[in-house]
Amino acid sequence: MISHIVLLRFPASVTAEEKAALYRSVEALKPRIPGMAGVVSGPDVSPEGLDQGFADGFIVTFDGPAARDAYLADEEHAKVGETVVRLVGGLENLLVFDLSHG
Repeated sequence: MISHIVLLRFPASVTAEEKAALYRSVEALKPRIPGMAGVVSGPDVSPEGLDQGFADGFIVTFDGPAARDAYLADEEHAKVGETVVRLVGGLENLLVFDLSHG
């Protein structure tokens, strides 16, 4: 399994509804991508205070590298990615980390 972890540093001007719409658009990719097992999203709830401003995010779980690669190549994923970059105000406000497990 692969967890595709995306951490987001939204500017204060981004509304809760804009965030929710973004998360729904990620979830909407699931039927398009065989092996896309699940999506979780939301704000950081850690009490440690180590988020460095990455206070929101989502995790997409894939059955394996082939499913993750299909997701990355998908044209609808590219559109969602453009929205992410626009909403966070640039790539410096985005952190992506893929973790292989299971």
